[in-house]
Amino acid sequence: MPPPIALTIAGSDPSGGAGLQADLKTFHRFGCYGMSAVTLITAQNTQGVSRVDLLDPTVVLAQLEAVWCDLPPAAVKTGAIGSAALIEAVAGFLATRRGCPLIVDPVMISKHGHRLLPEDAVRALTEHLLPLASVVTPNWHEAGALTGGLVHNHADARRAAYALRATGAAAVLVKGGAGHDGLSADLLVDAEGELELPALRLASRATHGTGCTFAAALTAHLALGQPLREAAIRAKAFVHHAIATAPGLGGGVGPVNHWA
Repeated sequence: MPPPIALTIAGSDPSGGAGLQADLKTFHRFGCYGMSAVTLITAQNTQGVSRVDLLDPTVVLAQLEAVWCDLPPAAVKTGAIGSAALIEAVAGFLATRRGCPLIVDPVMISKHGHRLLPEDAVRALTEHLLPLASVVTPNWHEAGALTGGLVHNHADARRAAYALRATGAAAVLVKGGAGHDGLSADLLVDAEGELELPALRLASRATHGTGCTFAAALTAHLALGQPLREAAIRAKAFVHHAIATAPGLGGGVGPVNHWA
């Protein structure tokens, strides 16, 4: 049997720790055939982002048309899309192709603090892309930005998760890595209710691309046919192990271990 196909619609990280490069590594790790549609190109490494260039929406749509007509995916993930115009173009394309899970990782700020999504694009993301999502995977900062508030603790994260489900997303998984207690607890809210995904917080500087990698692992497991809750548990365990066994590369916020 051919492997399931997973598609990432995301930005490029030339250092390989985040973005579509991390997605493709993660897809391969779990036995999926990975495809990518590039939305933006960054110049970055483990120490910072020096440049971001957005592609024209017509170029992104051409990539999507090319792969979809020949290699239809079993699951799709979006990452950094970069602008309201790009979000609307991608959402318009995906709205007519609803046959597989869509995982929306609302990438807004890099691990170095560089903003990857302008304020005017947040509304486009909420109005056009989130209603199509099988699951949305924001961190605390992104969950707050998407719901017009701040997320400082687990109670705030829970409220944000329900607010994001109200946008039309089938499920929301708020990642808890931004907390300061001993547990990095993610919260999944879906049609069945709530599922908490706790893990011991790791003291590590190797967290570059953790959000991309988690969402890509979730996408891979859904492409393999696993139910959402099982896919979330497996993705959480993978990222935790990937941080714990990181290869120690770079002089800044290093990449995780995509072989974990």
